[in-house]
Amino acid sequence: MTTYLTLSRAARLAGVSRGELQRRIRRAELTTFEGEVAAHDLLRLYPSLSLEHEGALEQVREIVDNARPRLEPEPVALPDARVLLEQARRLSAALAREIEAGEAARGLVEQVAERLAALSASDPATLPTALAALAHWLAEARAALPVNETPEGRPAPARTLAARVRLIPSGHSFLVEGEESLLEAAVRAGIHLEHGCASGNCGGCKARLVSGETRQIRPHDYPIGARERRLGYLLTCAHTALTDLTLEIGEARSSAELPLQRIRVSVRRVETIGPTLRALQIQTPRNQLLRFMAGQRARLARPDEPPSELPIASCPCDGRNLRFLIRDGDDALARALFDDRLGPGQRLDLEGPYGDFVLDESATDEALFVACGDGIAPIRGLIEQAVAIDAIPRYHLYWETGAPEGHHLAHWARALGDALDDFTYTLLEATPADRLAARILDEHPPHAYQRLYLAGPEVSVRPLEQALRAGGVGAERIRVEALAD
Repeated sequence: MTTYLTLSRAARLAGVSRGELQRRIRRAELTTFEGEVAAHDLLRLYPSLSLEHEGALEQVREIVDNARPRLEPEPVALPDARVLLEQARRLSAALAREIEAGEAARGLVEQVAERLAALSASDPATLPTALAALAHWLAEARAALPVNETPEGRPAPARTLAARVRLIPSGHSFLVEGEESLLEAAVRAGIHLEHGCASGNCGGCKARLVSGETRQIRPHDYPIGARERRLGYLLTCAHTALTDLTLEIGEARSSAELPLQRIRVSVRRVETIGPTLRALQIQTPRNQLLRFMAGQRARLARPDEPPSELPIASCPCDGRNLRFLIRDGDDALARALFDDRLGPGQRLDLEGPYGDFVLDESATDEALFVACGDGIAPIRGLIEQAVAIDAIPRYHLYWETGAPEGHHLAHWARALGDALDDFTYTLLEATPADRLAARILDEHPPHAYQRLYLAGPEVSVRPLEQALRAGGVGAERIRVEALAD
């Protein structure tokens, strides 16, 4: 079946401007159908184009669709009927209260109009006393008006089909939609709840229900005793929300609070990116996910061999499937990989997470991500996490590299740019630190609500950090991940 692409998407995939494609259309070098171009025609003009880029667009759409908050409900994940009934009941009650309050307010306005009309015909000498009496009456009448409030005393907000979960003691909150579990919704929202297996075996995600109503959506093997059940304890991996909830549960607020984990993992895929660079995808057991924050590292080793500490090049929203970029080198893992002694199905020992190169979610305006060479690995994880939690208003990627494979994730950056209005990027050849810093400072002048994330070889990122600080960026606004050279 013929695949058609919009001009904007076709231009991004081909790495050219829309104007270039439009000129080719006018010269009859490229035909259109209802304003779109056929993928095979685009490949004929640009043979080096890879439709893997189109797959990257789909991956980005999936990240955006799972972002917080969702802008529209998923058609295939409708809430349970009891969720709909509960929300309909609450909306109906809120609407009735609003109608009652509106009728009372209209009646009061009519009474005020009548009293003002009477005042206009009164004796001017008695007008001050009459006005004072009117003000006193109006204050009492306003106080008697019905007010649509929640039990907590705040005006009732507009409700959606999503249930809101508030956590104590942290005060964080997130939305639960459709049939997802409380734990799945929290992870999607970038909240690091305590958990272990995420499949109901370990009890690591046990929480106490303080208020609200839940429903168990899957069985679990971990036993919760009768006393704990009476106190409201449940497993967040096995329950969803029927109403708004308050949960008491532990939560990692920083990278230092995450436990060190040791997991036997398996190689799922090895991808050759260039002559000296490969991507390694590993998978943890179903009952043992890795808890980590975007930008952190893990140690990988074949059994009885020394480990290699590598940045995790993927988002924590999927703690089971982890991606690493491995450069050819002298360490044991790289040697096994490039000698083709490591492949799908083989076992590795994973230990982690390590490091504190993580997102600063207190930033309220702009995040600049700067990758030097292979620093794109942790930077990719940070950006995908930023997209998933939807907490940073604007972000820009600078990626400079002189490696043989060049910008091997350019299609990923273009896909993000195509899908997101608030993401922009700049791909550069190898650039000295002073010139790169000057460009960043010129395009993004320093300000207090800006955060910068630098990752790459130490010989690249340390001079870049110094140049940025000399240009006016405060040290507290820069986070650096210096990789071994």
